[in-house]
Amino acid sequence: MVMYVKNYRKKRENVKTIILAVDREHPDESAIRQAGEILKNGGLVAFPTETVYGLGGDGLNARSSEKIYAAKGRPSDNPLIIHIADMESLDRIVSHVPEKARKMAGKFWPGPLTMIFKKSDAVPYETTGGLDSVAVRMPSHPVALSLIRLGGGYIAAPSANTSGRPSPTKAAHVEEDLTGRVDMILDGGDVGIGLESTIVDFTEEIPVILRPGYISQEMVEAVIGPVRMDRGLLITDEKVKPKAPGMKYRHYAPKAGLTIVEGSTEQVIKTINERSRILQAQGKQVGVIGTDETVGAYEAQVIKSIGTRQDEETIARHLFGLLREFDEEQVDYIFSESFDTPRMGQAIMNRLLKAAGHHLIHV
Repeated sequence: MVMYVKNYRKKRENVKTIILAVDREHPDESAIRQAGEILKNGGLVAFPTETVYGLGGDGLNARSSEKIYAAKGRPSDNPLIIHIADMESLDRIVSHVPEKARKMAGKFWPGPLTMIFKKSDAVPYETTGGLDSVAVRMPSHPVALSLIRLGGGYIAAPSANTSGRPSPTKAAHVEEDLTGRVDMILDGGDVGIGLESTIVDFTEEIPVILRPGYISQEMVEAVIGPVRMDRGLLITDEKVKPKAPGMKYRHYAPKAGLTIVEGSTEQVIKTINERSRILQAQGKQVGVIGTDETVGAYEAQVIKSIGTRQDEETIARHLFGLLREFDEEQVDYIFSESFDTPRMGQAIMNRLLKAAGHHLIHV
């Protein structure tokens, strides 16, 4: 492992950003080819995936990875995920693919799954954050797959937002954060899932889930048997650090303070309303994240439904966009219900807890 952290927090600015609308199912090849040439020449292109929008650069070009860190203001010990379009491309960038990983690929690729392997010499340390491992994903979005094929085959891409901000689920979010910092934005409309991919580390004997996502622990274990969950994911103790370097920084944060309130529905509503009244009496603008079932019970100035508890995928899809909407409303403080839903609850709460800086109260 190469231990270094270069300072790429200085913004990459004064870049002319081209914005092109592309059809999700049938992207215009000339537009994708233009974007691909930008990538092959060392430039940056933001593009849609089925999870969130990605900020892409040539994953085998060290300078391109440095540009990604600069555009995001992202610490360089935060590894980038390399996106590929076929299994044949995997062998060039990893030294070994365990059989369990091949089973996972057969089940979930293309799709919202990232797997970590020991890297080959073809992958620069600038892309892996100095680690001897590399994170790899094969997205299912037609625009992403087409761009990978026409852009050199290996696209390093974190989420297309400035570091710490909520991940982008539509091109307008990317424009807000990265106009003037990237060469092109491909607008493929709203994404489908709205949460980043599940990350599973296959460099250990027992695979470890480093980031929960659409693919749950139960879904993983149904394919390859027992896996471990990284202890740092949902623990509020700052002494317990997630294994994935990129997970140790505050992410997804709105500009306002955010507190999660969990407990019975009645107590959550009562507590949020009581605290909202106190803050409003102090002249503060208060926002509340509820559900279709509860929004009518709140008394804050800005009340938004994240969806219905009967459909947890709507909650996941709307989370990041909702946090950005509160920024536009210029609220001073946000209260949110807890969303520990059956399948995606762990992934939703992982993102929400990080957005809140792990500020959670139980009532």
